[in-house]
Amino acid sequence: VQLVESGGGLVQPGGSLRLSCAASGFTFSSSTMSWARQAPGKGLEWVSAIYSDGSTYYTDSMKGRFTISRDNAKNTVYLQMNSLKPEDTAVYYCVVRGAVDYWGQGTQVTVSS
Repeated sequence: VQLVESGGGLVQPGGSLRLSCAASGFTFSSSTMSWARQAPGKGLEWVSAIYSDGSTYYTDSMKGRFTISRDNAKNTVYLQMNSLKPEDTAVYYCVVRGAVDYWGQGTQVTVSS
C-alpha cells in the first residue's frame, strides 16, 4: 500500500488549498479513504472520510469549509479546503481504513498571514 499526499503549503487566512492523495497497492474503489490532521503540540484529529459508495463524513468544525472527493479512475482522493483559518495549520494525512489502517507521509498546511 502506498499513499502519497501533495498540495500542502503556506496560505493566508481565508484562502484555499486542495490536497491530493494518490493511492496504490490496494483496491481503491472499494476502500474508505480518510483525511486526518495533527496540529503542532496536539493530538490526531479526523477530518473527513469518503466511503466506497461516495457518501461522506466531516468533523463538525470542517463542515461547510472542506469537501472530500474521490476519482476512482485515478485512484486519488482529494480534500478541498476553503476559508482556511490559522487553527487549520497541521500536517494532513491520507489514510486508507480497513482491518489495518495505512497512512501516507503527510503534507504540511500552514495558514498564516
